[in-house]
Amino acid sequence: MRLSDCHNFSDFRRMAQRRLPGPIFNYIDGAADDEVTYRRNTESFESCDLVPNVLRGVGEVDMSVTVMGQKLAMPFYCSPTALQRLFHHQGERAVARASAKYGTMFGVSSLGTVSLEEARKISSSPQVYQFYFHRDRGLNRAMMQRARDVGVEVMMLTVDSITGGNRERDKRTGFAIPFKLNLAGMLQFALKPAWAINYFTHEGFKLPQLDEHVDMGGGTMSISRYFTEMLDPSMTWDDVADMVRQWPGPFCLKGIMSVEDAKRAVEIGCSGIVLSNHGGRQLDGSRAAFDQLAEIVDAVGDRIDVIMDGGVQRGTHVLKALSLGAKAVGVGRYYLFPLAAAGQPGVERALEQMRVEIERGMKLMGCTTIGQLSRENLRFR
Repeated sequence: MRLSDCHNFSDFRRMAQRRLPGPIFNYIDGAADDEVTYRRNTESFESCDLVPNVLRGVGEVDMSVTVMGQKLAMPFYCSPTALQRLFHHQGERAVARASAKYGTMFGVSSLGTVSLEEARKISSSPQVYQFYFHRDRGLNRAMMQRARDVGVEVMMLTVDSITGGNRERDKRTGFAIPFKLNLAGMLQFALKPAWAINYFTHEGFKLPQLDEHVDMGGGTMSISRYFTEMLDPSMTWDDVADMVRQWPGPFCLKGIMSVEDAKRAVEIGCSGIVLSNHGGRQLDGSRAAFDQLAEIVDAVGDRIDVIMDGGVQRGTHVLKALSLGAKAVGVGRYYLFPLAAAGQPGVERALEQMRVEIERGMKLMGCTTIGQLSRENLRFR
């Protein structure tokens, strides 16, 4: 299977599955418990129909948006995700370069495998830093200062991960960082030697944002222990309000799902919220972000930028979310599978396909700007 054979999300997923050892593929592809929420995230778009208008003169289309003060050439961005160099040796470097080429925002995770500083040098596109709230308040302040020093535009605090989700696919293979594979997991690695050659002939795997706190070499702190021992489940709104005051730019909360929490985010001065269930990887059975979008836009959309992620696989999915009032849409697996399949060329091909789908969809909807999309264009089954 070649990159030129990939025309949609499913094609990229299939190519990545052929390249990656089973435990790593399932780490990307898997979710919590019975994976009900994971499936609903995409299925939720199917209950919504588009109602196009015609004869509107759509020779030129402008799909740019401004979200949290950042001008994006396209109304979607690459959400911060962890461990990217585990999937392909280019990791965040590929995503940063592709995002710069297409003029959109990208994110670097606290569990990212390329440093904030290097990512900033690679791309001048708006950069998001996604981080977790630690028991060590000094560490939180230090991480924010580091992001400020390198010129990160948007601070994004993930609030739905105070403990790790129950990801049973990983348990079955023994997948963990550092690797602690069982026999079945090791066999799956043996079946994909090309991945091993790629992995071991490039620079060592590390987590630059946490170098001083998570020892990947000696295995003194695993990713699972990081979540259970370093993150603070007692985090409150007062803690977050203090961080918002410390950060000089846009501050965003990722993982908001209720109207009550959205209103609190407005009250403490956040610039944006991301409706997200973490790709179904945390609380299985939670509501899909798209299903919750209208309710939250109606409550706070005039006071804060509302973004959503989860299950987005098509340009029409993006158009439906924007029509409901989202300012932009985040994608994760949508670019991770192309990254795993082919590195930077894969990410670029995926972003180009989404760009083309959105442009085509806007023309067929009779819209020349994102602002012309509205709920008048939608009907729910």
